Amino acid sequence: MNATMRRVVIGTAAVSMALSLAACGKAGDDKKSDSSSSSSSGSKTIGLLLPDSVTARYEKFDKPYFEAQVSSLCADCKVEYANAAGDAAKQAQQVSSMITKGVKVIVISAQDSAAIKSSIDAAVAKGIKVVAYDRLAQGKVSAYVSFDNVKVGELQGQALIDALGSKATKKSKIVMINGDDADPNAAMFKKGAHEALDGKVDIAYEQSGLWKDTVAAQKVKAAITQLGAKNIAGVYSANDGMAGGIATTLKGAGISGIPLTGQDAELAGIQRIVAGTQSSTVYKAFKPEADAAATIAVDLLEGKSITSLATTTQTSGSGDKVPSQLLTPVSVTKANIKDTVIKDGLYTVSDICTTEFAKACKAAGLQ
Repeated sequence: MNATMRRVVIGTAAVSMALSLAACGKAGDDKKSDSSSSSSSGSKTIGLLLPDSVTARYEKFDKPYFEAQVSSLCADCKVEYANAAGDAAKQAQQVSSMITKGVKVIVISAQDSAAIKSSIDAAVAKGIKVVAYDRLAQGKVSAYVSFDNVKVGELQGQALIDALGSKATKKSKIVMINGDDADPNAAMFKKGAHEALDGKVDIAYEQSGLWKDTVAAQKVKAAITQLGAKNIAGVYSANDGMAGGIATTLKGAGISGIPLTGQDAELAGIQRIVAGTQSSTVYKAFKPEADAAATIAVDLLEGKSITSLATTTQTSGSGDKVPSQLLTPVSVTKANIKDTVIKDGLYTVSDICTTEFAKACKAAGLQ
């Protein structure tokens, strides 16, 4: 083989090896969308970073809705996806990885809104636009998309009062299990709930459940020990995940027929509402939220103004005033399941009314 031919063969082999390595990528826990590419130049790539895989909505709804909307708005755009699995340090590493890959916009639902600040500012320093999704992260973010989270808390508190009916008195002892303090939304839910509950009932026990069903269950068990099972009139749970653990604890303590709130309209939460072991949840339509975030992300990618979308502002924990788009949440009880989550196609009747819940579904008028 002459020298010229040898150089051609070696060069071709090197290119082939490089392409092969790029296609393989690095093995790990980070999940990627089908449309993502770790070898992308990043010129039209949007990063999507979600906080955990325990909360059902993120993997089942937010991710696919977001990807679909990006694809519909920008055929040659790509989505690079990763989930922090509840680990703030891991999410910081994921932001660093997005910077290395050259993404132009990062949409992030922060696992810890304060801890992620330095990572966000590092991304912004590289010219990357950052959109805070569902949770208002600290740092120089360009936009924030979420729901009116104080309103979410108000709806939860009011639903608890409504479920108590005539039993809603200043002597009625309520157990309050809030979200994780690292999540700025938790403080807003708590604020709204207190606005609805304070002065109307006695919040006799209040703790954080850290968004974990096991922790929430432990806290409620402690509340039962402290207050007495017969003295608890209702339980405020900041989301459906924690409500699941709480409902199991209440049943184990022989407590039934008291109001239990939730949030996120998780399927298990809706089924508990049908069965009567949870009284309400709050439905934050995932598709409009994901669509809004994807639209803003594409507009930022393409250098367009977002003022027609982000029509208000919110102030983050770092004091930054962030252009924001806030959607309206809806309270869900047994009475309006058909008109909310079923009507919107979030779940079908068959999704909700499995064999275990068939009898309760008939009683609720769902079948």
